[in-house]
Amino acid sequence: MKGKHTKRAFSGDRMFDMGVTVLAACVVGIVLVPLLFVLAASFSDPDLVVRGKVLLFPKGFTLKAYQMVFENKDIWKGFRNTCFYTVAGTAISVALTVLAAYPLSKKDLPGRNILMMLILFTMYFSGGMIPTYLLVKDLGMYDTVWALLIPAAISTYNLIVAKTFFENSIPTEVYESARLDGCNNLAMLPKIVLPLSKAILAVLVLYYAVGIWNAYFDALIYLRNSDLHPLQIILRNILLLGQTEQMGTNDVGMAEKIKMAEAIKYSAIVISSIPMLILYPFVQKYFVKGVMIGAIKG
Repeated sequence: MKGKHTKRAFSGDRMFDMGVTVLAACVVGIVLVPLLFVLAASFSDPDLVVRGKVLLFPKGFTLKAYQMVFENKDIWKGFRNTCFYTVAGTAISVALTVLAAYPLSKKDLPGRNILMMLILFTMYFSGGMIPTYLLVKDLGMYDTVWALLIPAAISTYNLIVAKTFFENSIPTEVYESARLDGCNNLAMLPKIVLPLSKAILAVLVLYYAVGIWNAYFDALIYLRNSDLHPLQIILRNILLLGQTEQMGTNDVGMAEKIKMAEAIKYSAIVISSIPMLILYPFVQKYFVKGVMIGAIKG
């Protein structure tokens, strides 16, 4: 009887593992196929891409699309702006998040629970787009770089994750030892807390950097000056241009413009993804550790 029970359990485990493997393979396929298509289309003949002949592998291999991207001044200007917004915005967001999360992690902070309730409230209710727009305009940030750096500088979710990390992952004995050595709460942050918080800092950097790099809606609302537009707005304009021209005439010149717009779109997507792909391997080990600590001990 024991042998049959063990055999049945082993068979059940194998079925479960096979089910998980099949599900994981399906998820990987759903995620990977669009990425492979974009990569293949960026190296393919634009005519074949428009006609739907390209799927996972390049056809009519050409680098003309990348050549046009490198020659397009608007794309490089947007790329430069996005790099600035990402670096500056991430630095500001991480600094403000740490400065807010550290005192909130102190259980003896007066009014701590009330402050946390007010912060959590913003996760479910916001002022709305129009009041936020009016506020940004009244503060003089409209059509400036600050409109993309300040209004969404702190994410409530990231703040809670950082607070949980500071509260549960740094031993209380460390704080007590520092106080015996004459270190106050303000001095503990740069001397003790930050050196022990590389994992959560890497998580915050990755979350904020990816979010800012991919964002376009705030720029669409707050920026009129095309010289300040990020890369995502440029890509959006290229996409809309291609869709608009497809509804136009059947003129040969117009058809060529549609094809080249498609080619530039895919190649620009590939180029715009490279910085985030380069960033991730450097913070991966800290990223996994930081997320698990914040999730388990929260």
